[in-house]
Amino acid sequence: MNVDFHKARAALTDLTGKTAIVTGGARGQGAVEAELLASAGAAVLICDVLEDEGAALAARLNAEGHSAQFLQLDVTSEAGWAQAMDIVRDWTGQLDVLVNNAGIINRKIIRDMSVEEWRRVLDVNATGAFIGTRLGAPLMAQTGGGSIVNISSNSGFSGHYDPAYTASKWALRGLTRSAAMEFAEDGVRVNAICPGLIVTDLNRKSPHLGPMIDMTPAQRAGEAIEVAQLVLFLASEGASFITGEDFVIDGGFTAGAAYRRVARETGLL
Repeated sequence: MNVDFHKARAALTDLTGKTAIVTGGARGQGAVEAELLASAGAAVLICDVLEDEGAALAARLNAEGHSAQFLQLDVTSEAGWAQAMDIVRDWTGQLDVLVNNAGIINRKIIRDMSVEEWRRVLDVNATGAFIGTRLGAPLMAQTGGGSIVNISSNSGFSGHYDPAYTASKWALRGLTRSAAMEFAEDGVRVNAICPGLIVTDLNRKSPHLGPMIDMTPAQRAGEAIEVAQLVLFLASEGASFITGEDFVIDGGFTAGAAYRRVARETGLL
């Protein structure tokens, strides 16, 4: 079998001619994802409720020679999502990559959480991704397919003490599989990334970092660029045969952090 390895290598990082939407893209992990996709050649529509940060990021990327726009978007709004699709359709005529990154957290246990608080987290984290997928996948199909990447969490494999957030991340994993099956024949791939402890400027001084790092087999937190690199891979043609999968990126936490801790405390490690 003859393989063009130069072409295969380029397929992992070259998004020239592609158009991407990144929600929650104004700051933190989403901003790093948006910037990496733009640096790979994609035209990126940055969507967020944070207008000042999002507009500033788009302006900086354009000044650096990339192609970016900003849209103030509440992902729970179907009308807002329709506007996003209209923008990319008028801008480049296509949508190739959708990163459902937007999310919120509410650190309350079930006894202390109101129904309204529960619904708000589920609406942003899960329903937002559903609306984006429902409107984005058909647009991708019109131009030959694309890649949807849902940012879930390793909390989507456990019972985290944040029930609404946890439920929303389990929901994203289920949405990922259902959408992957529904849109496979349209050439639309759908996958989920499940990060563990990822440090950004938003949580760099959080008191939970130390205990989490101590529990993590890799003995460190992850960085936003590491998640972004996985987003880029799943968006690329190098991942063309991957759909309906979860990709855990958490330094081994989900694989067996509790067993590792027991082994250390009992002298096995």
